[in-house]
Amino acid sequence: MNLLPDRPSDRLATAVLLFSATLWGLTWMPLKAFVGQGLAGPVVSLLTYGSVGLLALVLLWRDRQAWRSQWALVLGLVVVGGWANTSFVNAVMLGDVARVMFLFYLSPVWSVLGGRIFLKEHIPPARWLAVAGAIVGLWLVLGGPALFSGQSLDFTLVDALSLSAGFAFAANNVIARAAHRVPLRTKTLSVFVGCGLLSALATGLLGHSVPDMSALLWAALLAYGFVWMLLATVTWQYGVSHLESSRAGVILLAELVVSVGTALLFGGERLTPMGWAGGALIAAAALAEAVFPPAPAQPVVQPVSPSA
Repeated sequence: MNLLPDRPSDRLATAVLLFSATLWGLTWMPLKAFVGQGLAGPVVSLLTYGSVGLLALVLLWRDRQAWRSQWALVLGLVVVGGWANTSFVNAVMLGDVARVMFLFYLSPVWSVLGGRIFLKEHIPPARWLAVAGAIVGLWLVLGGPALFSGQSLDFTLVDALSLSAGFAFAANNVIARAAHRVPLRTKTLSVFVGCGLLSALATGLLGHSVPDMSALLWAALLAYGFVWMLLATVTWQYGVSHLESSRAGVILLAELVVSVGTALLFGGERLTPMGWAGGALIAAAALAEAVFPPAPAQPVVQPVSPSA
């Protein structure tokens, strides 16, 4: 990020974060294009995130002295961050973008619960209300009242991937807050390493292989990984590092607006009235999560080691 100042104005930080949210919101377009070329989701995430992950390994090794004391948390970031991105990429490639995004944005529910259970954060009533609203939104997106009429639950593998991606993303945020001695660069690059490893595992277990591809398709995949995704990730980290969490959370909602809006306008997707209502409740919960950030964690008394 040498092109950007270390201490930007709020206006610049906001513009950078809005740019990042827009990139994330439009990521479904190249992913759907790769589907059209006959590429499987695990192969795409392996070649894109995995390629960046190889470079990231070198940088993580160089930073090992800084994160060695919290290596277990770095490993956690590799696993949950990798799963968040791997499952999200595959969900978007296989399913309806709008539905995937609504289910993914249930991450405020998991953030509240994770912050309360693991970080002992005080949760104000407004955030608990947001959790309840998000759960109702999930119920509506999955079928609403029809679930009580004897019909089967409209829940697919894509839905499971979308929900698990949101859960893992929230867990990644909880771990990142706990890993206060881990450098920001390490937290960012761990995601790419984890995604590459999990994608390689999924590619092998599912029997996929890297097909013969044209030079143009190879260039598109590498550009997506090293330009699009790396730029989106770095600008996101830059923006959230220089803005209040509440403001950053509101700005990042642009991702949901951009992705759903463009999928409906250009992707030929449709939402039922119940889907709109459920999505609105989930979006409102995400907004509440941003407006009412967690209170400082309650102090925890650490036991004194006999050898201290």
